[in-house]
This record gives sequence, C-alpha cells and structure tokens, in this order.
Amino acid sequence: MTTTDEQSTAAHAAPETEADTALAAANPALVGVPTFVIGSVALGLYLVGFTGSSNAAIGMVPILFASNGIGQLIACVWAARLNQGAVAAVFAIFGAFWISFPLLVLGLAHNWFGDATAAGAATGAQETFLLTWLIGIVMLTVASLRLPMVFTLLFVLVDAALLLVLLGTANDSTGLLAVGGIFVFAFALVGVYLFFDAMTVANGGKPLPMGKAIIGG
Repeated sequence: MTTTDEQSTAAHAAPETEADTALAAANPALVGVPTFVIGSVALGLYLVGFTGSSNAAIGMVPILFASNGIGQLIACVWAARLNQGAVAAVFAIFGAFWISFPLLVLGLAHNWFGDATAAGAATGAQETFLLTWLIGIVMLTVASLRLPMVFTLLFVLVDAALLLVLLGTANDSTGLLAVGGIFVFAFALVGVYLFFDAMTVANGGKPLPMGKAIIGG
C-alpha cells in the first residue's frame, strides 16, 4: 500500500508529465522551419540557374511571401505566446527578410521605387538590400553563440550565402551567384535537420544532437 504522501505525489506527477509532453509538442519550429526550408529551396534553384532566366525571379515571389514570410510570422507569434522570446526574435527577423525580398523583386520589376531601368539603379538597390541584411544576420549570428551549435551553423551559412550573392550581384557574376545558391541549399539542409528534430520530439522521441554552444557550452 502507498502512503498518503506517495499517493499525493503520484497524483501530481501525471499532470506534470502531460504538461511537459504538451509543451514539447507545442513547438513553433514545426511551422517556422519547414516553411523556411521550402522557400530556401526555391531561392537556391533560382541562384544556381535551374529556372533558366533572370526574369524567373518573379516566380519565387508567391513561395517566398506565402511560405517563408507568412510561415515565419505565424511561428513568431506562436513562440511569443509561449514566452519563447529568443525563438520569436529569430522567426521575426527571418520573416522580415522573406517578406522584404519578394517586395524588392516585385518593386524592381514594376518600377514601384523609381525607374529601375536607369543605369545601375536595380543593381544598387539589390546591393543595398543584400548588404543591409548581411549586417543584420551577422548580428544574429554573433548573438546566437550561446545557442546550440547547429543554430550558429545555420546562421553562418546564411551569412556566407548573402555575401556570395552580394558579390555576385556587384560583379554581375553568375558563378558567384551559383556558389551562393549552393550555400542556400546547405542552410536548407540544416533546416531539414532542425525540422526532423522538432517532429521527432513532438511525436515522443528523443531530440537529435544539436551540439554545444560556442559560448557557455
């Protein structure tokens, strides 16, 4: 027979376990990461020349806006409601990127921001966009050094892709753009790993190895 204290402990143990399970299943990454991966693949295909034409950038707009942009914002709100401030910040930053990028593409295609046909206007706008976001993601990378290493790896690959695309745009080099596309595929693969981890945990499995943090690990 169990004592009263033991019965009380057992009675409280079940709800706590159920709450922990529910919390593990309520992971914003289940929405934010796969939508991030889908749009990243579309961008990578464009950069390596799979689409066959520079005008095909317009074809990425629905994917980048509806999948990446909206998906990141949904994950951001979800994380904020769970009081996961750092996670919400990451999804908000990437959500802003994936919404501003298709706006840039559409704006240049339809002269929303002035005459994009003027000498150097389109290139200058793209360079400004890429350099600004490169600085922003580098900031995020440095701030992530206390997170598990896989997240820092993801951000470093994004940094490298942005730098290569910036250089390719500035020098009108399809080769550099293609290498940038390879780095886009690389960080998309890291995203796939993170999604598998989130899905595994949500279904009751053990989390995948994430690596030690560079600072404080």
